[in-house]
Amino acid sequence: MGKTKQKKEEKAKVSEENQQEVEATNNIDIEAKLNEELAKEKDKFMRLFAEFENYKKRTNKERIELFKTAGQDVIQSLLPVLDDFDRAYAEISKTEEKDLLKGVELIKNKLNNTLESKGLESVELSAGDDFNADIHEAITQIPAPSEDLKGKIVDVVEKGYKLGERVIRFPKVVIGQ
Repeated sequence: MGKTKQKKEEKAKVSEENQQEVEATNNIDIEAKLNEELAKEKDKFMRLFAEFENYKKRTNKERIELFKTAGQDVIQSLLPVLDDFDRAYAEISKTEEKDLLKGVELIKNKLNNTLESKGLESVELSAGDDFNADIHEAITQIPAPSEDLKGKIVDVVEKGYKLGERVIRFPKVVIGQ
């Protein structure tokens, strides 16, 4: 009777140890699963965070661009006025009316300075420069007055302007053929 009791106790110990090992293995499996889920959630969080940061940068850039070009319509509507001032100045400078010339020059400079303070820049261009279809608008082609002006700008008909980095009016030019 003593041996059976001892065997039962040994079996109970062995089964208890087996049960503890099974529980330990289950705990390790559960812990591994939880760690794996945690890693997945961390990855999702990091991706979402990075996406949000990119969104903030993009909207800030768009907002800054909007502020830079907010008055673009008004400035574009004033470009013909600038052209008229240039033509008036050129014509008045041919006459003897120096006071009138000085008055037109003061008004023209004030308008130019105001528009430049808002980000308007003229596209600098002169006869003899290379023609680039990306930044110039060709009005017509004429026979080149000389060989060195073939494919180059012969005359600038209308000045071009940039607002910030964007071209709001391309310079209109005549090209030598």
